[in-house]
Amino acid sequence: MNVYTLSQWLLFFFLYSFFGWIWESCYVSLRKHRWVNRGFMHGPMLPLYGSGAVSVLSITLPVRDNLPLVFIMGMIGATLLEFFTGMVMESLFHVRYWDYSHLKFNVKGYICPVASLCWGVFSIMMVKVVHIPIEEVILKIPMAIADGLAFVLTVVAAVDFTQSFNEAMDMKKMLAQLDETKVQIRKLQERIREASEDMSEKLRTAAGEVPEKLRSAAATAGEMPGRLRTAAGDRSEKLRTAAGNRSEKFRTAAGDVPEKLRLELAELKENAAKELQKILSRSDETHAGAMKQLRRNPTAASSRFKDVLEELKKYTEKDK
Repeated sequence: MNVYTLSQWLLFFFLYSFFGWIWESCYVSLRKHRWVNRGFMHGPMLPLYGSGAVSVLSITLPVRDNLPLVFIMGMIGATLLEFFTGMVMESLFHVRYWDYSHLKFNVKGYICPVASLCWGVFSIMMVKVVHIPIEEVILKIPMAIADGLAFVLTVVAAVDFTQSFNEAMDMKKMLAQLDETKVQIRKLQERIREASEDMSEKLRTAAGEVPEKLRSAAATAGEMPGRLRTAAGDRSEKLRTAAGNRSEKFRTAAGDVPEKLRLELAELKENAAKELQKILSRSDETHAGAMKQLRRNPTAASSRFKDVLEELKKYTEKDK
């Protein structure tokens, strides 16, 4: 087994990050039928693949001649890395940059058996096929050049990662803002429903009370002779008129309250649509970068901001 220097490990990291970017970009582009510059960062690299490759190499090179051990150790190491990376990223940004929720036996959408088996196969391919020529090339690079190249790539990657991290935080704020507007709309819709039910109940109660009074008046009128019956009839007519007026008042009241709430809801929806358009149409670098990041990750998912994230995805599809 060769003992690599820090610079050589860094060069392996960047190379495998680049290979991972090629694989992911081609795979997602074929699925989306358009080119997708895949990944969290702007540059052509996926650090998860680079980190996975370095982790697999560090634990499998001592047993590189034992294929079953390479498969098992590589699968376990890469799966653990994928799980904890996904968990940390979602806790920071409230967005999953990959999601296995649609696959069987997944664990919180971060890992699944199919992906783990693929990691095991990739580990064998990397250790027994891909890494051999790469190792040969890297070991031939003079140490001074390897150190300089590793330093430059590290600086470039650090700048890229910082910018991408800030964009992810901006996208988190954008999602939170849109989600809050949707929450307000749902609350107002609930108020309209409750007000309508309350008014309907009052109308039903009023409708029940008036006929009862009319029946009592009619019964009394039947028992009274002559002039008294006429007076009772007059009273019944007055009750009917009062019942009509009362019902009309309740209908007016029942219509007024929900109508006001409906107008308020319509206004809120209009403001929400304007706010969404305002957010999406902003051309400043911060929000433009956040939207580019979403375009780079069309399979991203979010349990907290599921609805608004899907809306933003539709917007990016139209705007591509």
